[in-house]
Amino acid sequence: MLEQPHFGRQLRKLRLERGLSQAAVVGEGMSTGYLSRLESGERRPTGRVVAYLAQQLGVAVSALTEPRGGGCLSRALAVATSAPPGTDSAADLLQAVRDDERDDPAGRWQALWLLSRISNRDGDYEQERGHLLELMELSDMIAAPELRVRSNVRYARCLCALGEVRAAEPAAVSAVAIARGEHLPVADTMAALMVLIAIETELGRLDAADRHVREMERDLLPAAASPQAAEALWTASVVSARQGDHATARSRLEAALGLLQGGDGLTLWTRLRTAAAAAAVQMSPPRVEAAERWLNEAATILELVGTPSQLQELGALRAHIAFHQGRLDDARAQCHALLSGEDLRLPYGDRVRLAVLEGRLMILEGRTDQGVAALRRLGQQATDARNLDLATHVWQSLATTLADVRAPGGRGRRSVTGGG
Repeated sequence: MLEQPHFGRQLRKLRLERGLSQAAVVGEGMSTGYLSRLESGERRPTGRVVAYLAQQLGVAVSALTEPRGGGCLSRALAVATSAPPGTDSAADLLQAVRDDERDDPAGRWQALWLLSRISNRDGDYEQERGHLLELMELSDMIAAPELRVRSNVRYARCLCALGEVRAAEPAAVSAVAIARGEHLPVADTMAALMVLIAIETELGRLDAADRHVREMERDLLPAAASPQAAEALWTASVVSARQGDHATARSRLEAALGLLQGGDGLTLWTRLRTAAAAAAVQMSPPRVEAAERWLNEAATILELVGTPSQLQELGALRAHIAFHQGRLDDARAQCHALLSGEDLRLPYGDRVRLAVLEGRLMILEGRTDQGVAALRRLGQQATDARNLDLATHVWQSLATTLADVRAPGGRGRRSVTGGG
């Protein structure tokens, strides 16, 4: 028989898994107060009590008296963190988290952190959100400011990927406040500030974003490691581009890419080139040649080892580049392949931009009413969500495309400008 408090935890776990209240479990043979003391570990069960509870729960006595197989969180975590590249141990780790008796909050935090990264890699942002919500609760329980900042930063990024930018702002603000108040290292403070800058940019608060960029460049960037400095410069370049300062945006992008070589963190090396290609496409006018060069550099790696979500991002950017090069058939084929699939894993903003591209193609191929209606719907959705950056992109794309169509000889022409 399990000693307390293990028996009580096993009992409570089985009860909750079946969606049963304490009153439903005790029936007429036991008081809820006694059951509460068993679950809390205050009382040790007798054999008769164990047999009665097993009957009420519909399980074998061994389910209450023997440890559940595969529930050793520390073992599953060790296996997952030491696994060779390409090994998928997420299912075993997730089961261990579910079976965990919560004796080690720090170990549980580490497991959930790893699971959230796996969900993000796979483009499953809803599942990532669930892991991160518990991560933030555990961070508060452990009372480690570093963990509080990191979980809030990751949660804010996850909400942005889901399109919930306004909901992400409090987490980013909290992360910055904790990092500053606890005088955390540059890496944590900069990570918090970068996600806040990205959110302010999406919400159209460019003055606030620019102020934070200048603060970051002045106080943090000189002491940052090269990988994070490169990410910070890319973040700053997006703000410059949204302000219409494309010379500064290009300078920051090129400086960011120059900080990293292929061996300096391959994941970040490819991600920054993909991000730089996206930023270049969204400039006005788009820097198509640079975008294509940076994307081709990233593609050499992603086509070999990229995840499904990374390959979808690669396809979406190729569609945008093809569109701006006037290769409308190629752009249309890429759009159709992605948007008609059942497992689209792109973040919200990328999905909207791809849908905008599809609407523009409809207009240019003569399905004007259908394309205009699609773009208006997307623009209204972004406006209602107060995502001003995305809304501006949609409305500008609509205006630019209609102008292209109405220009002399414009319908069906093989080059397209503006709008990102």
